[in-house]
Amino acid sequence: MQNTMARIHDPARARAYFEDKLAFTTGPVELERWIKSGENNLVVVDVREAEDYAKGHIPGAINLPKEKWENPQGLSKDKTNVVYCYTQQCHLAANACARFASSGYPVMELEGGFEIWKEHDLDIEEASTNRFKSGGQPLGNRR
Repeated sequence: MQNTMARIHDPARARAYFEDKLAFTTGPVELERWIKSGENNLVVVDVREAEDYAKGHIPGAINLPKEKWENPQGLSKDKTNVVYCYTQQCHLAANACARFASSGYPVMELEGGFEIWKEHDLDIEEASTNRFKSGGQPLGNRR
């Protein structure tokens, strides 16, 4: 039986892995700073179920549960779409990122999902409906 603690990993592969990780993931504090910077180069995408989104989500996030991925209204091909789900162990956001990227949308994943956002005691927006009407007009309902 091989001891995994004694395994020496290839530094070149490790560097490539972590460079990719940095390019395609972000943390909650970094995302909050990005949102508050006011730069118009970001779409925050919550892929949790609509009921969970309505209970609370990252301010300004649009809701795209799995059944809406075929027609991802609200995503932008000219902005970075930061996608999140429930937790670090939930792979819903990673699956959404793969799907959206294959359709030409620039994506990043929020590591830790909504759970880590709440653990950092960051702002939460509550709404009973998606903030985008069928015409794409923001509704807004921030606290």
